[in-house]
Amino acid sequence: MDTTTYRNQLTEERERLVAMREGLAETTEGTEPPVEASSGDHPADAGSEMFERSLDLSIVQELDGQLLDVEHALDRIGNGTYGTCEACGREIDAERLEARPAARFCMDDQAAAERDARIQ
Repeated sequence: MDTTTYRNQLTEERERLVAMREGLAETTEGTEPPVEASSGDHPADAGSEMFERSLDLSIVQELDGQLLDVEHALDRIGNGTYGTCEACGREIDAERLEARPAARFCMDDQAAAERDARIQ
């Protein structure tokens, strides 16, 4: 399997995710959630601020997970295991890799993992 195209796609995706993460990190960096509202602050404002900060942090965590997936895929390209399902060892369909270059599992094992996650 020629992995050059996948390596390029994954590298571009990593750069995009890093830029997004850095942008969000700048907006959340150095801000502390309000412990209690001061006499001039409205409690709803403090709640809205806490919600927005929580949302930003959640997005940063999601981006971190996606970055780990991309890094893992790049490592697999490097060690020659890219394109092989981590669960069953079968080859992952090219169509799946084109749609999701960081895929770790074939469609059957991905569906099983998602079913298991819903049950828990």
